[in-house]
Amino acid sequence: MSSNPLKKQASNAISVPCITWLGICTLMGLSWITGAGCVQQHANQVVVFCALDRAFSENQLADFTKSTKIEVQPKFDTESTKTVGLANQIIEQADRGVCDVFWNNEILHTLRLKRAGLLVPFELEDAGHFPAEFRCPEGHWYGLAARARVLIVNTDLLPDPDQYPTSILDLADPKWQGRGCLAKPLFGTTATHFAVLYQYLGPEKFSSFVEQLQANQVGLLSGNRQVAADVAAGKYAFGWTDTDDYQVEKLDGSPVAMVFPDQAADQLGCLLLPNTIAIIKGGRNPAQAQALVKHVLSGPVESALAQSPSAQFPLDRRVSVRSALLPEDNVRWMKVDWEQTVVAWDASSPILQKIFY
Repeated sequence: MSSNPLKKQASNAISVPCITWLGICTLMGLSWITGAGCVQQHANQVVVFCALDRAFSENQLADFTKSTKIEVQPKFDTESTKTVGLANQIIEQADRGVCDVFWNNEILHTLRLKRAGLLVPFELEDAGHFPAEFRCPEGHWYGLAARARVLIVNTDLLPDPDQYPTSILDLADPKWQGRGCLAKPLFGTTATHFAVLYQYLGPEKFSSFVEQLQANQVGLLSGNRQVAADVAAGKYAFGWTDTDDYQVEKLDGSPVAMVFPDQAADQLGCLLLPNTIAIIKGGRNPAQAQALVKHVLSGPVESALAQSPSAQFPLDRRVSVRSALLPEDNVRWMKVDWEQTVVAWDASSPILQKIFY
């Protein structure tokens, strides 16, 4: 049995059946639902919808409760629907005050909520310690604890590093037909990455790339973790995933290597995706929500996530801890206009839906 907390969580997630609405409320720690559908809450608590893996966020939330005496009622996502499920519930139940804080493990659906007018701006005194590209100028959201979008390679199938693919575009190269895989592109960080690609490539080249992926018999899997697991198992030579999912297999002793893709001057660059945290409009506990956001954006939380098995990349410049996955050589990161990513998602998702679903 693996001692890796991420691998344990992935195993548990696969076997969890559908649960009733009452069961969901129980898991969230909510006391009861009235006939009108309103949630009865205690005075000193905060409800957080959390997409960061439970294995890591739960400890941080517990530390918050220990230091502030504010009770946290979390709702976590699933690997298959990822943040889209949590974001959609916030949108659909916006008038019910079901959530105070959204802790997203990526950014696209946080931006969707901002566009829908469902985020409350919040002034963080220490905002200047975070890079401008990873925080909203108006304070609607803040980024932290980033992950990189990388290629995971099976080193048994590709023993020579000179053989490794070097670009995400290699997934569409006939040389790799049937040997690469990716997660379903309408969910999670893969969805965000495709939206960014739409911005970079434009409509025609993007559509052509997606069609080439299908023609190249790319494996389409349930999530990034499954991508990492299938590559590690030798079902595919390489896949497109996140750094933390690669780390699951690396820590478990699997024959895998990691490639930061598109590092040449004429290539796209590697995408760095932050966690994001935001306060939800209409939440029942605004003061407690602000306290939680301040806690999550404090240095110790990013330090802990950097030192955890997920090895996330701190964005707060005050944090001296370095992720074990960050190479010594500088990485060429993609430059992204995040506000335009939502527009790009609206344009790109019908193309993905048509080709892959």
